Amino acid sequence: GKSALHARLTGSHSPSEPYPFATQYPQPGMMLVGDIHLQLVDLPSVAPEHPIPWIGNALQPADCCVLIADLAHAGTIDRIAALHEMLADRRVHLVDRWPIDGEVTEAIADPDPFAVYLPTVLVVNKIDLEPDYRDDVEVFEELTGYTYPFLGVSAVSGEGLDELGHWLTKQLGVVRVYTKIPGQEPDMTRPFTVRRGQTVLDVARLVHKDVARSLRYARVWGTASFDGQQVGPDHEVVDGDVLELHS
Repeated sequence: GKSALHARLTGSHSPSEPYPFATQYPQPGMMLVGDIHLQLVDLPSVAPEHPIPWIGNALQPADCCVLIADLAHAGTIDRIAALHEMLADRRVHLVDRWPIDGEVTEAIADPDPFAVYLPTVLVVNKIDLEPDYRDDVEVFEELTGYTYPFLGVSAVSGEGLDELGHWLTKQLGVVRVYTKIPGQEPDMTRPFTVRRGQTVLDVARLVHKDVARSLRYARVWGTASFDGQQVGPDHEVVDGDVLELHS
């Protein structure tokens, strides 16, 4: 159900067939979450009988991994264990820690500086057929030791699909910032996106390099102590802030 889920979330035409390994090449798509888009890339299923030599390179630029599983299907746990082994051989590691909780590698005793550590969420598909999927997740955790955060979804009924997008943006620390021209209303339709902890100056760089170079201060509506408060370039922005940049 991986490709069917991707098609439902992004409107892509990722091939979906009632047999495994139908997807042969990466299939990108854009998932609308509120007023921003997240890029989801549907990758081929990975298994010992279906090795993908380039999978490590494909995961290098990824921000996270959405691990799709039908936990009611026989053999799923063995396949997930094999997936972890194959990725580890390529120095790609799936972890249960997300940026919203701090540094992703913070809890790793001796992280490999040349490895990729991908925050991972376990997405249990087909919950329309398996309403007791939480019990399956408990068994999965007991048998594997993997304690990924998990969400239940159905590509058929649509259950849980809206929650997935909002959960990802929150856990990745995505911050939407809107801008306005002095004396005019803000444009609330096309936000700039930065990450949690970034500043007014980071937003200015997205607007234009010349604006960032000459930036003196900004006025902020949203999280400041009062609307229109003057702040410096190092002021940390949060989700929903409106900025008026002054050079």
